[in-house]
Amino acid sequence: MITAYMAGITGYYEGEDIEIRYSIYDKEELVCKKTVLKEYQKPAIVSLIALMTLFEELEKYVDREITIMINDAALNEQIRGTSTSKNKAVLKTARIAREKMKEFKNTVIIKDVSNDSAELEKWNKILQP
Repeated sequence: MITAYMAGITGYYEGEDIEIRYSIYDKEELVCKKTVLKEYQKPAIVSLIALMTLFEELEKYVDREITIMINDAALNEQIRGTSTSKNKAVLKTARIAREKMKEFKNTVIIKDVSNDSAELEKWNKILQP
């Protein structure tokens, strides 16, 4: 079982790079820990861009069961298709992210840890640089 922890961090100013942090574990053993800088994106889609970047890294585990831990309730809704957002960029990017997620043979579970203080603390500790 693969467990990935992911965060997309927006820049404070328009035009500033976004930061994507993720850590991938295979049965509690750290396999990959990266911080990636990408060009500026609107803050509304940063988490979706981060998720798609993580999917690129997880392609080598396409035949395994994957759990992705996030701290973003809005991203969880966007992936499930239950978001009430009318933002065209968000809707388009969410559709692309869902299509990428369908490419994985086994189940990809996205778990939001924002309501679980113990899991949130673990998520925060794992993603610190």
